[in-house]
Amino acid sequence: MQSLSTFPETDRLAQFAEGLADVTDAMAMTYFRKPLEIEAKEDASPVTQADRAIEAEMRRQIMQAFPTHGILGEEQESARLEASLIWVIDPIDGTKSFMSGMPTFGTLIACVSDGTPELGVISIPPTGERWTGQRGQRTTLNGTPCQTSGRTALGEAILYTTSPDSFDAAGLAQFEKLSEKAAMRRFGGDCYGYGLLAAGHVDLLFEMDLHPYDYMALIPVIEGAGGVITDWQGEPLTLASDGKVIAAASASLHAEALAVLAATPSSP
Repeated sequence: MQSLSTFPETDRLAQFAEGLADVTDAMAMTYFRKPLEIEAKEDASPVTQADRAIEAEMRRQIMQAFPTHGILGEEQESARLEASLIWVIDPIDGTKSFMSGMPTFGTLIACVSDGTPELGVISIPPTGERWTGQRGQRTTLNGTPCQTSGRTALGEAILYTTSPDSFDAAGLAQFEKLSEKAAMRRFGGDCYGYGLLAAGHVDLLFEMDLHPYDYMALIPVIEGAGGVITDWQGEPLTLASDGKVIAAASASLHAEALAVLAATPSSP
């Protein structure tokens, strides 16, 4: 199948994703900093009525506009994953931030063509910031082209991860080794951190235990801004990746970070 960058439906798909993000932003803000019904899922992660209601509306709109497309989301079972085009969605990326009143959560929307993420949207409702990436095109922030810092040296880089709690012992050892060599490390952000990387404010992100709905939308955004995003071995992220993600502002920074990981023992 053709890449969406040359596919006749590209503009329609991008316009649909933008419109869908408008709807999800508005819905999220009606729940934000209001009393929430919080439940624990099977993996002990929290879910609220907002997560479920927003994803249900996203699915309804996708099915109405593109009845033959597949859908992979966080809160409901996948549908038509054999389709050439699959929407990968996360209604609220950063539920813990959302439920604790932190304005760093977002909605993630990706369109995947035969396994390749061609379109990605990171939308942050509380701040009104929205990053849109399309394969082969420049990433935009609220319609204006943006780019990474281009920083090349780990010793000058600002390193982020959402939470050290997400790492196992081996992963934490690798994060600590990167931290020792970086200029600064900070925590939090969820998907917001990747938008900040695309806009030139953050230089390196390192995470594990992510799912396809957490990272597929990030790929076109980071790459279209001049950055690099892969798994910890430097391999492209796919729907079958192991959830270990590293994103960097430049190829040189990415390579240096991977070299540190390779030199760090797999267990502390």
